[in-house]
Amino acid sequence: MHTGNRWAVAGAVLALVAGTAAFTEAASPIVIKFSHVVAKEAPKGKAADRFAELVNQRLKGRVEVQVFPNSSLYKDREEIEALQLGAVQLLAPSTAKLVPWFPQYQVFDLPYLFADQEHAYRSMTDPRVTAKLFPLLKSRGMLGLAAWDNGFKHMTSNKCPILKPEDIRGQKIRVQSSKVLEEQFLVVGANPKVMAFGEVYNALERGVVDGEENTFTNKFSQKMHEVQKCLTVSNHGYIAYVVLTNALFWDGLSKDIRKVLEDTLAEVTKWEWELSATEQEEAFKKIREYATATGRLQITVLTPEQRKQWAAAFQPVHKKFESAIGKDLLDL
Repeated sequence: MHTGNRWAVAGAVLALVAGTAAFTEAASPIVIKFSHVVAKEAPKGKAADRFAELVNQRLKGRVEVQVFPNSSLYKDREEIEALQLGAVQLLAPSTAKLVPWFPQYQVFDLPYLFADQEHAYRSMTDPRVTAKLFPLLKSRGMLGLAAWDNGFKHMTSNKCPILKPEDIRGQKIRVQSSKVLEEQFLVVGANPKVMAFGEVYNALERGVVDGEENTFTNKFSQKMHEVQKCLTVSNHGYIAYVVLTNALFWDGLSKDIRKVLEDTLAEVTKWEWELSATEQEEAFKKIREYATATGRLQITVLTPEQRKQWAAAFQPVHKKFESAIGKDLLDL
């Protein structure tokens, strides 16, 4: 973390400790900073804004939710530490961001884990799954409040086409910081490059990396498709978000305020899953329109047989990480 941010975080911690009256009404309005790294137009961005709007209406004068999109407050590598130290109160990072502390969260990075969004929703909201994963967060001063959807990932590149695993051999592909995602591309002979989300567009434009994997909404909101030559609709991976809060902050809230926040978040979570499905379709439509209008982007949808080839090529990744994730979790 940059020195300036460390001082800001340290100041927030001192303020937190000084306010041991547990966020009483005397401290009203309680400010809840919700930081995220995507655009306001992305499903997560819209859900964060909707949560803020509803809470600010329902707890007017008592709670004020402030949203900071597009890494405007903290970047990928900084926001988890900021939450732990109390500099922000809400985040919704991808599950990959939690892996350095909790290897069990690698399960969601495994390629071809889910068949479709309904399958993902059942798994992400399964009480057996959350009972295994959410309690882990407390050991690092965090609480898991909800799971949000970001859809399925697809590959893009400036070296085309990408139809079969050998087509990506030797290419530099941007990935999130995740050993599973790195291994996913290593097993097919590619060269994974870990990079923060906010740096991807420039890296693609300058040729620092050849390609990337992401959801339609992330690609479109960041205009990644405009600096790539081909898009392969692969559905090979999934991105889920976990809505997190600082445990000390949350436990210090009065029960009535916490109840409103929990109920509002449950309402927004249901809305976010529905929105994400619609927005993925809309983003893909706009990407297709761009491809047709400009002729600069080649789009290929993998056939079921081609997807089986990719799934078979990625299978060693599942075997390699089974022990770290836990077979009991994989079997749920």
